[in-house]
Amino acid sequence: MDIERIPSVLACDVGNTSIHLAGVRGAEVSPVRDFRIGELAGLGTALVELWKPLPAPRKLVAGSVNPAALKALEAAAQEALRETVLVIGRDLPLPIETDLPDPAGIGVDRLCAAVAAFDRLGVACVVADFGTAITIDCVNDEGVFVGGAILPGLAMGAEGLRAGTAQLPRVELVEPDWVFGKDTRQAIVAGLVFGARGALRELVESYATALGRWPVVIITGGDAKLICPDPSESVLVQANVSDLVLRGVAIAYYRTLVR
Repeated sequence: MDIERIPSVLACDVGNTSIHLAGVRGAEVSPVRDFRIGELAGLGTALVELWKPLPAPRKLVAGSVNPAALKALEAAAQEALRETVLVIGRDLPLPIETDLPDPAGIGVDRLCAAVAAFDRLGVACVVADFGTAITIDCVNDEGVFVGGAILPGLAMGAEGLRAGTAQLPRVELVEPDWVFGKDTRQAIVAGLVFGARGALRELVESYATALGRWPVVIITGGDAKLICPDPSESVLVQANVSDLVLRGVAIAYYRTLVR
């Protein structure tokens, strides 16, 4: 497609703890704006600031796993832009073929990340999103989303340990520069981070066995750097793409133009 004819998309990823926004045009993505749920002051202003520079034709598209936050986004978009939000799964079809009994029951963010990864790679891949929850999903060589796994996110795991025990403290999540936790805080951080790394490796190996080949592994999400600080030095992870879901939100719209 001629770059001059590619529509612009103001892509919105409405998650459990945050709303992420970026302007997308083809493979070009603007810097991402983030708003924590419950702290949405300035959302309308950000929508305007992202919308105005986008060349026409342009659309406002969202993938959401949080109905209440989606309503807040739609209200802000109507007030600030007088624009209707096209919602994936409601106004737009799901962006990727699946091998699932109930595709509509899968988080749209997972499907958007998967389609963005496969759209770029064109081969079997694993997409691991280290956010509020951890999702580790697989797309086969035919571009079909075949399923995956969901784990508690690192912060959720840390809070669960604090809330569910008498003496374990709240910890700050950092990249461990130790192997043996020498105190309780180090032990908790090591358990969470090394445990998530181990889960990623175990699941990727299981997926590879089922696929009959080793998939490309892409990570994303706010805690991705704790899991793999430098993909260039990793034998497992090929890339960390922080705006992967937003790219997939735009692709969901682009795919409706060629059907």
